Amino acid sequence: MGRKTHIDREELRRLVTEGRSNAELAAHFGVTESGILQAKRNAGLAKPMLDHSRAIPWKLNRVHNQTGPATNLRNLSAIAQGGDVPQTKINTALRWAQRLAGGDLDIAYDPDQGFYEVPVAGDSHIRSVLDDALERLAKREEVPTDGDEG
Repeated sequence: MGRKTHIDREELRRLVTEGRSNAELAAHFGVTESGILQAKRNAGLAKPMLDHSRAIPWKLNRVHNQTGPATNLRNLSAIAQGGDVPQTKINTALRWAQRLAGGDLDIAYDPDQGFYEVPVAGDSHIRSVLDDALERLAKREEVPTDGDEG
């Protein structure tokens, strides 16, 4: 077994601030990219991982991972958690969820058939996920920025 490589946290912080990629950092320190990711996490330099399990409570079949509903649910979840989601993806996810909620429809999932729309019965999953995202977006709008004073 080889000697454990030491990655100097201050040097790592400096190089990350310079905008070096994980591949460049790995080459610089002589470790793998996964070693860099671990070092960045340990040094508090990694973005926190988002947890989409509330928005997607089902164990998805691999073929359904990148479908529209899965992507929209992940984007709504990322919005609700304060993640960085491009405006076009925000718009798409909100339109999709608002169409469902406005039509008294919900989203369901089956590993064989994928996602499908169902009439709301009891608590609406899509309404809950949508409300969380809208709440975060509303809070984001309330934050004044320089030049907003009139």
